[in-house]
Amino acid sequence: MEQEIMEKRKEAKTEENEEKLVLGEIVDYKGRVPCRASTGVWKASLFILPIEFSERICHFGLSSNLITYLTKVMHEDLNTATKNVNYWVGATTLMPLIGGFLGDAYIGGYRMVLVSSLVYLKGLCMLTMSQLIPSLKPCNKKICHRSRKIHEVVFFLSLYSIALGTGGYRPCLQSFGADQFDDDHLEERKKKMSFFNWWTFALCVAMLLGTTLVVYVQDFVSWGVACLMLTIFMALNIIAFYVGKPFYRYKRPQGNPFVPILQVLVAAIRKRNLCCPSNHALLYEIPKSEKSQGRLLCHTSRLRFLDKAAIVEDNYTEQKDNPWRLTTVTRVEETKLILNVVPIWLTSLIIGVCIAQGSTLFVKQAAAMNLEISNTFKIPPASMASVSAISPIISVPIYDKIIVPILRKVTGNERGISILRRIGIGITLLIMAMVVAALVETKRLRMVEHEALTLGGTRHETMSVLWLIPQYLILGIGADSLAIIGLQEYFYDQVPDSMRSIGMALYLSVLGTGFFLSSFLIMIVDHVTGKNGRSWIAKDIDSSRLDKFYWLLAVINALDLCLFLFLAKRYTYKTVHRKGTAIDDSNSDVVKTVAS
Repeated sequence: MEQEIMEKRKEAKTEENEEKLVLGEIVDYKGRVPCRASTGVWKASLFILPIEFSERICHFGLSSNLITYLTKVMHEDLNTATKNVNYWVGATTLMPLIGGFLGDAYIGGYRMVLVSSLVYLKGLCMLTMSQLIPSLKPCNKKICHRSRKIHEVVFFLSLYSIALGTGGYRPCLQSFGADQFDDDHLEERKKKMSFFNWWTFALCVAMLLGTTLVVYVQDFVSWGVACLMLTIFMALNIIAFYVGKPFYRYKRPQGNPFVPILQVLVAAIRKRNLCCPSNHALLYEIPKSEKSQGRLLCHTSRLRFLDKAAIVEDNYTEQKDNPWRLTTVTRVEETKLILNVVPIWLTSLIIGVCIAQGSTLFVKQAAAMNLEISNTFKIPPASMASVSAISPIISVPIYDKIIVPILRKVTGNERGISILRRIGIGITLLIMAMVVAALVETKRLRMVEHEALTLGGTRHETMSVLWLIPQYLILGIGADSLAIIGLQEYFYDQVPDSMRSIGMALYLSVLGTGFFLSSFLIMIVDHVTGKNGRSWIAKDIDSSRLDKFYWLLAVINALDLCLFLFLAKRYTYKTVHRKGTAIDDSNSDVVKTVAS
């Protein structure tokens, strides 16, 4: 009886410690166990969100108007300018694969963000110099037909310095922000689900300011003033991020995360001739009481061949200390997670291709239309992208505060709907966006072909730029409110805990690879259609057939959606052991009862 009382007291004390302290592999800035009340959650996010906000203002302020700068200031043709924009944006979203790996394995998320933000700031300083220093300006005359070589070198060097800084900055900052919420604490886990929604909300507010205020300064004041503003703003937020150091929770780097995956593959191949036991409880796993860090994953029936890596042979004593011969069920399941991410990543690339149109061809489409809203106000073409930002700013709070609570009651799912279902709905809306874009462009081309007589001769009828609002709105809701947030959650949750910065890099690489694929698709379409004498993407937008290109994207999207739904229907989410239950880490539903 006394022993039972002692055990209950011990258990109560443990629960009390878990409520006051954040246990596991997280530490505070002094390397101690963090206090739950004084670190992490939203108090830490107040220092993390502003630096992401400033970086996104810089990015959207540059990327949304970059094609205009390349064509009007540096005098590149539409085809070359479009490819250069896609290459740069692609680099900013592929470099995070390297930065995320270094942050998870060796440097740590906080240090990686700090170092990368300084590299980013250096790129902004160089960009400002290329606009303000007379010897580095694009031209020393009022009218010129080509920018100076020295300007091109410094300009592109500064752009790719920014891309290099983004490589470590973006994946580690977002995973570092999400790490401020404890997965094993119910209330903090719910807050983490909202974190991704509000992260995208801040991103869209930054997009709105970047594509309106910054673009307005670029077009009607000067690019030099705009770059100087962005540089100062970024510098101030880097300082603020450093000031928040005592409030953060830090995850220690855990070494190369790909080594355990390789160990599972090698061990499974070595035991390829063995038969898996019908009872998966016979597979090898370290008891949670003996496990120094990390969470235990539940066994799943997919990819059964890898289970052979956890089969205990007769020479158990020799195998136990050799991870190349015997691995745990958790390591096996982590390997399965990575292998299952690949097809979802591949089918998500079309999202990046569609988003690429918003900062390239959509902008040139707007530039060829009537930009006058009144006799005194004219919209900069790149500012139309602000419509894509406004729709998530409105829809994300509605989704998080109204729709999700209702869906939780209906489905019993803490997220409201599953992650992949949210992404699938987003892809469906992207198909609609491409269809609307094709119809609007068809209408615009018909008006261009119809010449209206004026007193001074003839002029082309121009369509109001406001006709682009529907395609930008649908793109904003489908891409930002649904698909992008879904991808963020998916690549954060559905990878091993030790690879979360890499997971965020994989999410960014979806967008980056999408931009590269967009450039590749433009090259193929230009090559094939150019043989007939009228390329779909010619040097001049009025002689192009962008409507047919948008219809092509809509068809590709539809085929991709069918494949995505096929994979999503058969997908098994990650499940973790928490206090005697196996919890679906994506849906957060109790799926089965297991032994602790």
